[in-house]
Amino acid sequence: MQEIAEVYARSLFEVATENDSLDEIHEQLDEFTDVLAENHDLQVFFFSPYFSSEEKKEAIPKLIEGGNEHFVRFLELLAERHRMPVLFRIRKEFDELWREENRLLPVTITSAVELDDDTVRQIQKQIEEQTGRRTELTTNVDPDVLGGLAMQVGNVIMDGTVRSRLDRLRRQVVTAA
Repeated sequence: MQEIAEVYARSLFEVATENDSLDEIHEQLDEFTDVLAENHDLQVFFFSPYFSSEEKKEAIPKLIEGGNEHFVRFLELLAERHRMPVLFRIRKEFDELWREENRLLPVTITSAVELDDDTVRQIQKQIEEQTGRRTELTTNVDPDVLGGLAMQVGNVIMDGTVRSRLDRLRRQVVTAA
């Protein structure tokens, strides 16, 4: 299934890029899959073999009034080929392609307390300067870290939390004894 999602996502990405509508299609794909994820009746309609491909194809333009014509045709193709259940994986793959195209770097900051906006902006600015990429920043609060910060920048994890320092110290004491 993952391979199918990659092929469809790449195809949609290429069409969106060729027609200079990458951001528009990205936004519409996000909106459509969010609505689909939240609406059980729509899931039953689009994922069930009880409804014909033709019924699904006819419903798509009505659900996405004013939507990008390439995106609407893409959804109709998925419905026609019984590939609607793969839509969530397609979104994930498309999001990755979109992030790479826009040179977006996912960054997650975890702290013991809520960070003020200025601190978050400073951290974001430093990461962007060092990596040469724009960041897509998410902050989390986890009281278990006790203090300090843990950051995940792309695939790299930097753990400067008090909890991790205490754990390292505990391991050193155990091995020294």
